Amino acid sequence: MNVLYVNGPVQNGDFTLAERPGKAAGIRAAAALNALLGVRPVPHLWNTVTLSGDLRHRAAGEPLGRREREEQAIAAKYAPGEQPRGGVLTDTAPAVAALALELVGRLLEDGTLTVAPERVRLCSGCGHMTGVVAGQACRACGGEQSRTARRRLLVFDRPAGQRVLEREDFLAAGARTPSHLLNIAQNTPPRLLLSRTRDHGVSLAPLGLDGLVLDPRAGLHVAVLAAATAHGAEQTAMTITENAAANVAAYGRPFRRHGAARLRYALHGRIPYDTGLTARLYEVHRVAPPLQELFTTWFLPLASLRERAGIDAARLPGLLKFCRRAYLARPVTPAGEVLDELRHKVEVGDMRWVMDARALAHAIAAREATRGSVPEPERGAN
Repeated sequence: MNVLYVNGPVQNGDFTLAERPGKAAGIRAAAALNALLGVRPVPHLWNTVTLSGDLRHRAAGEPLGRREREEQAIAAKYAPGEQPRGGVLTDTAPAVAALALELVGRLLEDGTLTVAPERVRLCSGCGHMTGVVAGQACRACGGEQSRTARRRLLVFDRPAGQRVLEREDFLAAGARTPSHLLNIAQNTPPRLLLSRTRDHGVSLAPLGLDGLVLDPRAGLHVAVLAAATAHGAEQTAMTITENAAANVAAYGRPFRRHGAARLRYALHGRIPYDTGLTARLYEVHRVAPPLQELFTTWFLPLASLRERAGIDAARLPGLLKFCRRAYLARPVTPAGEVLDELRHKVEVGDMRWVMDARALAHAIAAREATRGSVPEPERGAN
């Protein structure tokens, strides 16, 4: 089975990747695994269909278009000279929008999705759809008054007994699937609204739903499928945290297949970058900057795919020592049979190899063969 790893689209908020390196964990994990598989770089995926983005754009009061504003904000996430080799792809890019309308049209034809009149609440001030329950303040303008209206919406009625997630929806050989994710259907309404009022998004006007866009939680999945289609991949793994999967899986249920292509989730845990502990470790153990980069941007994202509940900060010293030992034991040329075995594990989502010193040493050697050598640590470093 050939598989392509793609990051779950990162929300385009007010931060840089240097300030919030944890936001890049899925991006870095996907890049590391694709490199081991010999796959050409994939684009970094970004989520731009957000209410917060709408509000920022309105507050700016400048003539710059919304798409251009989002593109500028994404470019600013990266340090100079560190733009992604595979480019970036947003959830409103033309290829994504075209695929979304194609998929929605097909799902409407086969009855998976329908357009139906729904009773909703609209903000009396700005017309934003606030939900179906009265008394909720408008998140778009802050207004507290809303009115009931019937509006034609795109809806997904999950068939009786159909679960939101099954074990086969995860690419994780040798790992236990979190039970709370498998039971997520118990907390998900049987009818989901897949259209929203946003200033920016995949417009559903071609379907007769003027003023509405595809729910961004569905659009995230379409963006991943679009990236996979561009690479000709039939098996795609979206790197995503457990919490994010719990929030988006139900809305992505109809959008995890496109022809022969299938989307699965590759869960990863949170990396404790914000503790400041790594900087202290590097200083105490006199770790040279290139080895810091290896540990921070390559090993820890891979380890997070094994530690899916999150990496405990207390484990960082041990993980650093383990990574360094594997680095020192790396061969000049990685053994072909070891790489073949390693690639098979990567293809099936078996991440136990990350804590196998021999496999990790050969993976580091393979990384160096394509990116250039990391110099030896300074003499006397621990």
